[in-house]
Amino acid sequence: MDVEEFFESMPFAQLLGVEVTEVADGHAEGRIEMREELSWNSDRVMAHGGVAFTLADTVGGAALVSEVDQPVPTIDMRIDYLNAGTGDLYAEADVVRVGGDVGTVDVDVYATDDDTLVAQARGVYKTG
Repeated sequence: MDVEEFFESMPFAQLLGVEVTEVADGHAEGRIEMREELSWNSDRVMAHGGVAFTLADTVGGAALVSEVDQPVPTIDMRIDYLNAGTGDLYAEADVVRVGGDVGTVDVDVYATDDDTLVAQARGVYKTG
């Protein structure tokens, strides 16, 4: 399975502009270019929390798919928002555990311009 192509062909990921840039051996990276329509603030472009969440979920899923070579629906994801995302964002995800029924992935979301940690997430995905 071409993991990058699989995730980039998802209609919702395409709508937001999520790009999976690296996937291998339980690790994935991806990015999203911030634009006005993804902002929660009309005065200043600041990423809506759903943008960071979607980036984390997509890149987290890609990391796990690289291990199990099949789609992995999200069961649960929790996210802590640490700073405002005021520009383009990128995410790095690493698989914590792969089980027969579920897998767990940790994801960090950063601001591209200064590497500020914007959010940390942990996703649980169905593997079986």
